[in-house]
Order: sequence, then C-alpha cells, then structure tokens
Amino acid sequence: MFSSEKIAKGMAVAAVAGALMLTGCAGGPLSTREKGAGIGALGGAAAGGIVGAAVGHPGAGAAIGGALGLGAGALVGDQLQGQENTNYRQQQQINRNQAELNRNQQDIQRLQRQGSEY
Repeated sequence: MFSSEKIAKGMAVAAVAGALMLTGCAGGPLSTREKGAGIGALGGAAAGGIVGAAVGHPGAGAAIGGALGLGAGALVGDQLQGQENTNYRQQQQINRNQAELNRNQQDIQRLQRQGSEY
C-alpha cells in the first residue's frame, strides 16, 4: 500500500513544517492567528501527505494540504484573534466603568458625611 520511502518523505515534509512553526520568524509568543495558521498547516500537510501517499505523490499532497490548511487555519485564527481583541476592549471598558462607579460611591458617601455635619 504505502512504501516506506513515501511515508518517510511525507513525514519529512511534516517535520520541516513543524520546525518552521515552532521556531517562528519574529520571536516572542505566537498570536492566535499564527497559532491557527500553524495548526492548519500541520494538519493539512499531514492529511495531504497521507492522501498523496495513497496516489503516489506524498510530497505534493503534503505541500498542497499544507497550503490549504495554512489558509484555513489563518482564517479561523484571525476570527478568534478578532474575538479576543473585542473581549479585551470590552473588559477594559468594564474596568473603567467600575472605577467610575467606585469614585461616585465615594463621592456620595463623602457628601452624606458632609450633610450630616451641618
């Protein structure tokens, strides 16, 4: 069914893709978009390598699958990162609102104390 040479080629392509994902280019932590792209690329390369090995072209299958997985993973990661950004902005607004409420409560208490003194 699968020759060991074909399986080895597919595994080599997946290993190179994995190494590229782990090392990254910019350094520092990966964004959600980058993680999605990397996971999609690895998953696509693995699936493409298996399908490609079945038809006698594991390298081409892995390359095509990796490219398609990269695109799909980047789209999903972009959506997730957009949600994270929105959640962060909303939490910041909630924190500002809470701080204002606390200041208003302190002002009310101060005014009540002043009113009882007169």
